[in-house]
Amino acid sequence: MMVINPHPFPNRIRFSLPLLNRSITTRGGGRSSCSAFNCRSVSSFISFTWDDVVQASQPDHAPNDSSDLSGFFENIKYCNRGSSEIKSEFIPLVIEDQIVGYIHNGFFYDYLRRFKDVFVFVPSDSRFGTNVTLNKTLSTPEERTRVVGRVIKSLAEEEKELIPGIRNELYPVKPSFGSPPYFSLERAAAPYFGIKAYGVQMNGFVERDGKKFLWIGKRSPLKQTFPGMLDNLVAGGLPHGMSCVANLIKECEEEAGIPLSLSNQAKSVGAVSYVDVDGYRYKRDVLFCYDLELPGDFIPKNQDGEVESFKLIPVENVANVIRRTCFFKPNCSLVILDFLFRHGYIRPECLGYLDLLQSLRSGDFS
Repeated sequence: MMVINPHPFPNRIRFSLPLLNRSITTRGGGRSSCSAFNCRSVSSFISFTWDDVVQASQPDHAPNDSSDLSGFFENIKYCNRGSSEIKSEFIPLVIEDQIVGYIHNGFFYDYLRRFKDVFVFVPSDSRFGTNVTLNKTLSTPEERTRVVGRVIKSLAEEEKELIPGIRNELYPVKPSFGSPPYFSLERAAAPYFGIKAYGVQMNGFVERDGKKFLWIGKRSPLKQTFPGMLDNLVAGGLPHGMSCVANLIKECEEEAGIPLSLSNQAKSVGAVSYVDVDGYRYKRDVLFCYDLELPGDFIPKNQDGEVESFKLIPVENVANVIRRTCFFKPNCSLVILDFLFRHGYIRPECLGYLDLLQSLRSGDFS
């Protein structure tokens, strides 16, 4: 098995590789620089082919970087944007004396403040300080879900680009995983209310002659979020009222055509989390990770139109793509990086190993 070898860790992150600085085609047909992962945005379409992926993955494509961990650090950094100063612009969302989210003060004043029968601004509170809560007349989860849903629908109709990707899928709003939800919220609006969101992601791998390969998906160019980018074999947000295992089995069938006889063999291997602050969005996600070893002759087949195609790639080559390019949907890189640690592709002999591991594991799992 090829591993990432020890190498002096650079004092600063450098991006000198061809595909980190290549010119790319965006949805509008213009050209854009893919420098320092900035080309990855929620809705922009990045045009690249599997040939580009294979080229970037080859060990000899950038022969001097085979042991450089800086690209991995940059992926973690990208998923955890937002300084403490920027985070201070967000106000706690408090329900039943529990902080369940964070709302940007600009988003509240520009969009939510006029819905006075729904949202209440609390200028000072002995426990939470300045915060936002829901009107006390909204006393049940069902009422809150219905009324807040009307607000989201109204805002989306009024300004289509404000909350893109409305998908009529509800996420539970609760103070911690496993606790009863206070209400449910449209999935696309979750980052605008800073609620903790959960999902499942699965590494599907094949082993041949002692060498591991990962099945990688390429998202449909019609996807509302991160269209055309690389993805894990199976991934999905965790909707209200569904367990992790049930959701994983459902996503296995829909996204890759994996039958129950195989999907029920997937192993829970932990979780990764990240906090990404961007504009009005305060994205706090926890991803439950799974591994599934697949038969050598299994070929994934997408069933729901959300994946354009799949490719089986050696694990060390997948690592190269993550380190060298901006082709992967950002949070998928964290799940695969976790896989690389657990399966011995990144070893303690690598200078920077513990720093990288700590960066990956430093998220909020509450």
